[in-house]
Amino acid sequence: MLYICATPIGNLLDITERVIETLNEVDLIAAEDTRNSIKLLNHFNIKTPMTSYHEFNKYDKADELIIKLREGKDIALISDAGTPAISDPGEVLVKKCHEEGIPVTSLPGACACITALTLSGISTRRFAFEAFLPSDKKERRTILNELVNETRTIIIYEAPHHLLDTLKQLLDVLGDRNITLCKELTKRFESINRTTLASSVEFYSENIPKGEFVLVIEGKSREDIIKEKQASFENMTIEEHLKSYIDKGIDKKEAMKLVAKDRGVSKRDIYNSLI
Repeated sequence: MLYICATPIGNLLDITERVIETLNEVDLIAAEDTRNSIKLLNHFNIKTPMTSYHEFNKYDKADELIIKLREGKDIALISDAGTPAISDPGEVLVKKCHEEGIPVTSLPGACACITALTLSGISTRRFAFEAFLPSDKKERRTILNELVNETRTIIIYEAPHHLLDTLKQLLDVLGDRNITLCKELTKRFESINRTTLASSVEFYSENIPKGEFVLVIEGKSREDIIKEKQASFENMTIEEHLKSYIDKGIDKKEAMKLVAKDRGVSKRDIYNSLI
């Protein structure tokens, strides 16, 4: 069996007894960075052998681990911190296990995105997790444009040396929004800063960011989306608006309903205007 084992994101006391027990009992631990994970294992006196499993070997090494699992070995998967397979190479191994009919179980524990969300003071009912934005400028811009009308709370990870540029891009594309910046979660210098994108850009333009950040950004309100949509029709006559739907193959009656909805008025108002 493959065991997905959540490890602490900072405070070592956040590991569960079940994870410690499992790490002691499995035949092998697949770790994102063995040099980092050995500190955790030594702290809890865990002697199980490790092998590296990371972003740059996730496909070939997954095949090797599948062979061991099919031979009857039990393997624990751990990342540098938090829950494996979330924005993590572990998702490849988990997928291969399912394809090969190898059982998988998850041992829950710390997760930075959920920890930050619960601390943010921003709506937690619906959220979109983006992890680290792409480094490629064109791809990053595409993702940001997709988030413009996102009504769910948005969660993004960011390293300190990229933080200011990312905040500037978010402000430029999304406009000013409420944001909570969560830094060094569960660690000694943990800080939670509820502010706005504009204010955070101003602050970090004068102060050098330190620590790993989770950004929790307020989603766009549906009311604002409706207002913007309605405003986009102000420069279009009702006849032009109606024609834009008819040209798409929509019958006139249904097109009138859509025009009325777009403009926030009744269908009768549209009919009266047209006659």
